Amino acid sequence: MKGNESRISEFILLGFTDIRILQLLFFVILLFFYFSTITGNAVIIILANIDNRLQTPMYFFLWNFSILEIGFTTAVTPQTLSHLLTGHKNVPYVGCIIQSFIYFHLGSTEFFLLAVMSYDRYLAICNPLRYPSIMQKNLCTLLVFCCWVGSFLLIIGPFVIFLQLPMCNSNILDHFFCDNTPLMKLLCGDTRFLELFGFITAAFSLLGTLSISVASYINIIKTILIIPSATGRKKAISTCASHFIVVFITYGSCIFLYISPPQAHKAGFGKIVAIFNTIVSPLLNPFIYSLRNHQVQEALKDLNQRILHLQGAVK
Repeated sequence: MKGNESRISEFILLGFTDIRILQLLFFVILLFFYFSTITGNAVIIILANIDNRLQTPMYFFLWNFSILEIGFTTAVTPQTLSHLLTGHKNVPYVGCIIQSFIYFHLGSTEFFLLAVMSYDRYLAICNPLRYPSIMQKNLCTLLVFCCWVGSFLLIIGPFVIFLQLPMCNSNILDHFFCDNTPLMKLLCGDTRFLELFGFITAAFSLLGTLSISVASYINIIKTILIIPSATGRKKAISTCASHFIVVFITYGSCIFLYISPPQAHKAGFGKIVAIFNTIVSPLLNPFIYSLRNHQVQEALKDLNQRILHLQGAVK
């Protein structure tokens, strides 16, 4: 294998297509999606920090999740937009490796935070009397910090092992960003240990956190079913519905992305799901919360009124 090893200074991303008119069309669509994603999540962050009604643990976790969504899509989309606009698909080796690390760090952090948010809803619904004394600001901040640190510690091992393995002669990635699947295909030597380590890491971050969310919602559903009043049941459901939908979308796209059969990836299925996971999903989340949550809707109306009032005062 030694003769096939080489030092690669850059990668070439095949992207979506080589047809120029389609590249420009994709550029316009992705630019609109990216701008909408940044705007929607930024509104959630602003509302949760300026509106007193949203000064609760649920919205504290929500605006932190919005920060992650902005970072997650920004790790991929601006580079993709640049390649679509200019037609150049070259990515420096260091830049590609950094992008891959940031992408999986933020993605894993999202999984941990979704699990924390599920547990927060479990406490709010199943232990409402103890909830205020448990979910205090210091604990919420610590939980978010642990999500970031835990994600870093989880993926740093496979990342270091990956850097120790040499690359083969090919530097072509059949993707629109530096995902781990096409990068792994370029490695020389025995990659079985890395693949096993990566699988265990992915299983822990994806399935481990999903099990926490599932367990939390099973208990939430049990509690909701025994609430005597219809109004109480409706209120309990409304506080969990948005988060449940976000959990379903986020985990669903990732499971399809990393468990889909190899032949599907050859047909471009992996790229399609990756678009949904990195671009569409971060766009949907703030709108899901704003459309299904009465408090967010009221806070948004108040913000619009403040803006209109300021505009009138300036005129």
